[in-house]
Amino acid sequence: MSTRREFIRQAALATAALSSGSLFSAGAMSRTKGKIIGANDLIRVGVVGVNSRGLALASSFAKMPLCEVTCICDCDSRALDKCLAQIESQTGKRPKGFADIRKFMESRDFDAAVIAMPDHWHAKAAIMALQAGKHVYLEKPSSYCPSENYRILEEAAKHPELVITAGNQRRSWPNIIAAIDEVRGGSIGRVRYAKSWYTANRPSIGRGKAVPVPAELDWDLWQGPAPRVSEFHDNYIHYNWHWFYRWGTGEALNNGTHFVDILRWGLGVEYPTLVESVGGRFRYHDDWEWPDTQMITYQFGDAAAGSWEGRSCNSTPVDGYGVGVAFYGENGTVLLGGGNEYKILDMKGAVIKHETSELTFEPGNLINPSERLDQIHFKNWFAAIRTGSPLNSTIRDACISTQLVQLGNIAQRVGASIAVNPVSGELVNPSPEASALFTRDYEPGWEL
Repeated sequence: MSTRREFIRQAALATAALSSGSLFSAGAMSRTKGKIIGANDLIRVGVVGVNSRGLALASSFAKMPLCEVTCICDCDSRALDKCLAQIESQTGKRPKGFADIRKFMESRDFDAAVIAMPDHWHAKAAIMALQAGKHVYLEKPSSYCPSENYRILEEAAKHPELVITAGNQRRSWPNIIAAIDEVRGGSIGRVRYAKSWYTANRPSIGRGKAVPVPAELDWDLWQGPAPRVSEFHDNYIHYNWHWFYRWGTGEALNNGTHFVDILRWGLGVEYPTLVESVGGRFRYHDDWEWPDTQMITYQFGDAAAGSWEGRSCNSTPVDGYGVGVAFYGENGTVLLGGGNEYKILDMKGAVIKHETSELTFEPGNLINPSERLDQIHFKNWFAAIRTGSPLNSTIRDACISTQLVQLGNIAQRVGASIAVNPVSGELVNPSPEASALFTRDYEPGWEL
């Protein structure tokens, strides 16, 4: 325990500079593997993990001005070939393709890595990219388990010339920023409680059968840092990995991370002092291991309380929204849905302000529900790379928000509330089971 505490203490000291949102002064130019990126220079992007979300990201980045998608990586040749063809169709240029992420990261043909791999790969891939001199756009969640958050922050602090941001893109959406300004500016008085939620109607994944590994898939590379599974089942990939403990992090990290991030941002809090979770896999009896129904609650000392409700198999809305966040103040409520809009309600529930946008969010679109809005977030990352301007989403904020939801999953799996150090995020007097879930076992040779 003392070794872990010392590691966390050192990581916190090393990453203090990250909290400002800019790793170098405004007007500076970014250096990547000997290449200077100036204010008007082309940024060459490589995307790794392109079966679904990564394919959408590659396509979106290919549409950005002064950006060229030059490299694509995936250990499934079907996904790789599809993405290469997609970018070639859009741009007239075919990127270089890689099956092995290690060869991909060695390439000097791109400056910035976009990581959209399964959750168990996120921290490892981000660290590899930083060590290879690449700027990083890391899809949420930032990591698979809490200990990996500290490792990412430690590595980021070693490379102040590189800009790493995360895919909690709502931090760049104009009306979400305005809504948080309303909350923190006192429009509804003092806020001491906020709730967040996500609803869906996902089908059963069934009972998997052992089958040969598809010829197009490098199963060893796909598993990467995770301890190996000898048998390949027909319901593991490509999306269902989310629901298995070994690779995924459940609906809580899959979608809850977005809305817990907004909740934490609006309340102005960091780590909680107490976390509890109830729920289970209730709808189907299949191989799905994480809860399909979950309620996580947070106590932030005397400052505030919050919650996240996830329903993967019942899409009944909350306050008219299938996904969202509500802040409850002394004088009213600020209500956000999944898109670029918000409402302010008085104490009787009457809408007194409603800000909308033509830039919309598509509920039920699992791959690319908000492309034009997300490009605002991409532009912010590019501006930070080119000029050193502040990030809307620092990696520190992304790691803290990710860790809040991970702590909820730990509480769920141990079946008990967990106490947390509000400064470091470390568990306080954890049970052996909770302590084990704070980190994970790694396949030999793939450790962080």
